[in-house]
Amino acid sequence: MDLEPSFSYWERTAFIDHADVIIIGSGIVGLSAALHLKQQQPNLKVTVLEKGFLPSGASTKNAGFACFGTLSEQIAFLKRSSEEEVLHLVDYKWRGLQRLRENLGDNNIDYHQFGGYELFMDNEVGKVEECLDQLTYFNNLLKQAIGKSDIYAVADAKIADFGFGGISRMIYNPYEGQIHTGKMMRTLLDKVYNAGILVLNDCSVEAINNENGHVCLTTSQGNFKTGKVILATNAFAAQLYPDLDVVPGRGQVLITKPIANLKLQGTYHFNEGYYYFRNIDNRILFGGGRNLDFKQEETWDFGQTEKVKQQLITYLNEIILPGQNTEIDYWWSGIMGFGEQISPIIKEIQPNVFCAVRCNGMGVAMGSLVGEEVAKLTLDQA
Repeated sequence: MDLEPSFSYWERTAFIDHADVIIIGSGIVGLSAALHLKQQQPNLKVTVLEKGFLPSGASTKNAGFACFGTLSEQIAFLKRSSEEEVLHLVDYKWRGLQRLRENLGDNNIDYHQFGGYELFMDNEVGKVEECLDQLTYFNNLLKQAIGKSDIYAVADAKIADFGFGGISRMIYNPYEGQIHTGKMMRTLLDKVYNAGILVLNDCSVEAINNENGHVCLTTSQGNFKTGKVILATNAFAAQLYPDLDVVPGRGQVLITKPIANLKLQGTYHFNEGYYYFRNIDNRILFGGGRNLDFKQEETWDFGQTEKVKQQLITYLNEIILPGQNTEIDYWWSGIMGFGEQISPIIKEIQPNVFCAVRCNGMGVAMGSLVGEEVAKLTLDQA
């Protein structure tokens, strides 16, 4: 790596030495890929470059849902793709969640299988009828992946217990859970450090080129040379490779102040998954709303918009906790990666440069396997 003279010999030899593989992005996909590389080839020198102070994107900014899709989401997927593809994706997400738990341990990620609920508003009669008509079909289909026959079930009796307003029907999935994604990333980072993998933060990659048998990276901290590169920046991949079918999608999120006697426990979705909320530390975490203006939310910029904020506040006070005027503690946002196809992109995009991107808002479920898969592809390429 060519650096300014201000870097000492010690810094060059201990931190900036030649890496066999450089991974761009220290989210769940990037760190999972790094771990798999070292597990397969312990002598491999692996460096991870991260542009942010903490992992950028969505890995530490998401809602922490360990889920594989609501019934209405499965129906929507089937309209865009084949039965085989829908089943493959559910199987992939289910196996990914089990791998995440195996790799990190339930206690380390605060995993709780409280189940997932899909809510339907009073005016969604047609949507409910469509879901109920398809419920048995999808239970039979997804049994091939989950191994259970009662994945989706009507749970209208629980609506009153939760105290929701304006909700007429509810479908329950007992096999979904929730995690603490901050603790997930802390555990992943601990494993990465213990494996001898170097993670360098505040290092933004600006260009990737093949030169004289090496892959050369132009970054905000200097120019790196390596044998192979894995691009694991999900929504931000198109900044380096515009031809990739990855469109950013911003998710705006709020968290309330602690609520006494909170009844909610589990993960909840409505409006085909565009809105989602859960309990955490006697609070409600609630996010979504990008469907209000898809083009405006197709952005790499973090932040909030008044339109989405007002809709989330309205739903919070009218549907989730009606009449309570719950206080909001603070807001944040995460950037997810979406595309026309519902499967992730895992491929070689130029000689010795590989990508693992487009998790379609399901990084928690997919990330572990996506990282492993791109690591295998990288090792298999001579």
